[in-house]
Amino acid sequence: MSVLKVTKENFDVLKKSEKTVLIDFYADWCGPCRMVSPIVDEIAEECPQYLVAKINVDEEPELSAAFGVSSIPTLVVMQDGKIKEISAGARPKAAILAMLQK
Repeated sequence: MSVLKVTKENFDVLKKSEKTVLIDFYADWCGPCRMVSPIVDEIAEECPQYLVAKINVDEEPELSAAFGVSSIPTLVVMQDGKIKEISAGARPKAAILAMLQK
């Protein structure tokens, strides 16, 4: 499955998802974000049981504020429309998968 680019217009898809959701808050200029991005893409391809989304903090400041994102990359795991876990900073693939499996 591919990564869903999320805006405030399509954000409801994440809240209504029956799958566990992984959201990557990022910016194009952010070095650590560029390290995490291919890992998030891999998880999207390898793990169709999850809905994987990316939100550009520069393009969607309201969504970033709603999640309290103050540093990037920030990874958020949601289940049943509720935040299950938030992690700021670059993470290796194993740590991201562990967040999803809690």
